[in-house]
Order: sequence, then structure tokens, then C-alpha cells
Amino acid sequence: MKNVYENPLITRYASAEMSGVFSDDNRFTTWRKLWIALAEGEKALGINISDEQIAEMKEHVSDINYDVAAAKEKEVRHDVMAHVYAFGALAPKAMPIIHLGATSCYVTDNAEIILMREALMLVKKKLLQVMKKLSDFALKYKSMPTLGFTHLQPAQLTTVGKRACLWLQDLLMDYENLCAVISGLKLRGVKGTTGTQASFLTLFEGDGEKVKALEKYVVEKMGFDSAFAVSGQTYTRKLDYNVLCVLSMIAQSAYKFANDLRILQNMKEMEEPFEKNQIGSSAMAYKRNPMRSERICALARYVITLPENEAITASTQWFERTLDDSANKRITIPQAFLAVDGILNLYVNITGGMVVYDKVISKHIAAELPFMATETILMECVKAGGNRQELHELIRRHSMDAGKVVKQEGGENDLISRIKADKAFAAVKNDIDSIMDPSNFIGRADKQTEEFVSQHILPILSANEISSEETEIKV
Repeated sequence: MKNVYENPLITRYASAEMSGVFSDDNRFTTWRKLWIALAEGEKALGINISDEQIAEMKEHVSDINYDVAAAKEKEVRHDVMAHVYAFGALAPKAMPIIHLGATSCYVTDNAEIILMREALMLVKKKLLQVMKKLSDFALKYKSMPTLGFTHLQPAQLTTVGKRACLWLQDLLMDYENLCAVISGLKLRGVKGTTGTQASFLTLFEGDGEKVKALEKYVVEKMGFDSAFAVSGQTYTRKLDYNVLCVLSMIAQSAYKFANDLRILQNMKEMEEPFEKNQIGSSAMAYKRNPMRSERICALARYVITLPENEAITASTQWFERTLDDSANKRITIPQAFLAVDGILNLYVNITGGMVVYDKVISKHIAAELPFMATETILMECVKAGGNRQELHELIRRHSMDAGKVVKQEGGENDLISRIKADKAFAAVKNDIDSIMDPSNFIGRADKQTEEFVSQHILPILSANEISSEETEIKV
């Protein structure tokens, strides 16, 4: 419908795969799987539940009768009970035992954790794809000298590949934090209304071991290793905060990369991909705007702000629970994942087609390297018998004069020509051109790139069997 608001995270930015994770079909099918697991566990532990009832539930696990659920929710004002009723309408023999002993958060909270795990695994997959493309890029350009910048001012040389390793290092930290959150995920479990398991203790006539066994059964059935040892009615909302912090970290890293690339594109040293028929500006036909990098920054800025929201939610949960988290969670958690999915789709696309303009890079180096090379020239002259203090003063004067030509007259940096023409530097005149080779000024940048990628990135990519497949993006 075009006469109602549509969320651009779904219509423009995120993949269908990520949207599907938080779809109603996936959520309510997961609810039904949780109800089935609960019934199976209760039956296995002696509750009078028949195979026929469970088979009937399984038969209708995926065919969600939304119209029935919507009508019932309008009547009872309770989404979980509306879906219990809708499920029971399809599985009437099982209706008496659906949701037996459970509270609403048995399905809502456990399902939320399951969906977050699915989404985190998708984020992990795409993060690894970015790391693969960036590592390929870093190795390809490991030895290409480029100006380094501190304070956004020209500094000592680095290499194009080494700079990519700075982006990779951030992603490596994100990957490690992401894996830690995934491995630490626990289900809310089978805890009852206030987390005491009182209803299940009653169901099993005071047999606490059966209550524990039921939780263990459900947790394993849903593919987890453990549940929270204690909870109120809900799992602690600090889990949501932890998850969004990891997403925020990924957004921060992507923002840094995209911002750097936007500056490099302004300098005409590098560009993001630009299609043959792409329009950069509606007015200025010549423009090649870094619109994908800008989009990364826009989406990332949104994600970076979300952990504060979850921090407030986690800190204001009264005692065993309050319901002011529910409407908030419906918005913040899915949209955080949708935005990060969009960010990573763009990141994969950009890193798979970045353009490097080596001649522009060389031109920029040539404009600054004479100043940087003076220390080496000075040292070589002293080794040939020159006076360090006198030579230093001459270089200072020549540098000031050359700087004046560049800044005040708009001319080229002629510092090296001045030094070559000065008889005080005659001893090294024939060596100056070789001294000026940019590769002499990159330190261990090329080796650092090789070592970092081979020792820290490639083992992770290999362990996860990551290829360089392209990720489609929405434009």
C-alpha cells in the first residue's frame, strides 16, 4: 500500500533474509515449536498428553491462522492467548494442553532469544564476507605507498594495504565480541510466572527434579545448551543491551571505514564502485558521489545510538517484570538487526569493487615526500663529512622557501631541486633520487599487512569456509 508508511529498513536497506528472521511467520512458528517442545517434555515426564495431541500440533506448526488470532486478540487484548486460541482452533484435540503450566514469556522471551541467535548468525556470515574482501584488498595493495595522515594532515607514509588492515583490525574485534555473545546465549527457559517454577512444581506434584528435567528437555530441543539459572518473568534485559552493543560496535567500525573512504574519494585517491549508468547528482552530471559510503554512515549513526535505549530499558525493569519493555523491544531489536544487515550488505559491495588511483596517490606523495626525505638526506650528508647544524639550517631555509612556493604561489614543491642545486649537498646529489623512492619510507607496513592477515584473519576465514561471493544490495 502506498498510502501508509513503510519502513525503509525493509523496503530499501535490509535483505529479505534478515527481514525473514523477524517476520511474523518465523516468530509465531517459533512460538508453536516452543509449545510443542513443552508438551513433548511434559508427556515424557508423565503428564497425560497423547501422541495424537502432539502430532496434531506438529501438523499445524507453520500454517498460522492470522485472521483467527487477530479477531481473538481484539476480544481478549492479549497476543499470546490469542495465538494459543488460534493454534487450538487448528489442533482442537491439543487445545486443552497447549501452553500447559507456562506464562506468556515462555514463548515471547524464548522465541526472542532464538530469533536473535538466527540474526546474529546472519550478521556473523556477512561480517566474515567483509573481512574476506578487505583481506584480499589489503594483500593486493600491501606494498603500495600512500600518505599517512594524523590530524588529517600529511604524515609519514604507510601503504594502501596497511590502511585496510586498520579497518580489518576493528572488524576482528567486532567478530570476537560477536562470537562471545553468540556462544553465551541462554534461553529464558521454563520458569513460570515470576521465575520460581511454581506452576510446574504443582503440575509435577512437588517433584522438583521433573521440573528441572522439563527445562533441560525444552532447552536442548530448541538447540541450546543452557537456560538462565534464574529469571523473573522475563530474562534479564541486559542481554538485549549486550546484543545491541555488539551491533553498535560493528556500526562504529563500518562508519569509520566509510568516513575514511569518503575522504579518500574527495582526494581522488580511491573510490567506491560506480556503475556505468549511475547518476551522481540530479543537477551536476559530472559528479561521482560516495552514496553507498554515505548510506553506511547514515545507518550506522542510527545503530550506534540504540544501546542507550536498551540500557534504560534494562535498568527500569521493576522487580520480576514490567511491561514497558515490550513495545520498545518490538521496535529496537529487529530494526537494529535490519540496519546492521543493510550496513554489511553495503560494506561487502563496496569492498568488492573499490577503485585505487595509483597515479593520484603518487602525485600526493610527491608533493609531501620532499619534506619527509630531508632527514635522510641530512644523515647521508653528515656521513659524507658534512656539518649537521649547518646542513640543518640550509634545509630549514630551503623548506621555508619551497613551502612559500606551494602555499602562496600555488606552485609545485621544488624543495629537492633546491637541495640538488646547493653545493653544500653535493656529496649526496647523485643519491637523492634513490633516497626519494617512496618504498624507502613505508617501514614494515607491507610485512605488517602480510603478518596480520596471515596470522589473524585467514585462520578465521578458513575455519568458517568463507568465500568471496558477492552480496546483493538494495539501492
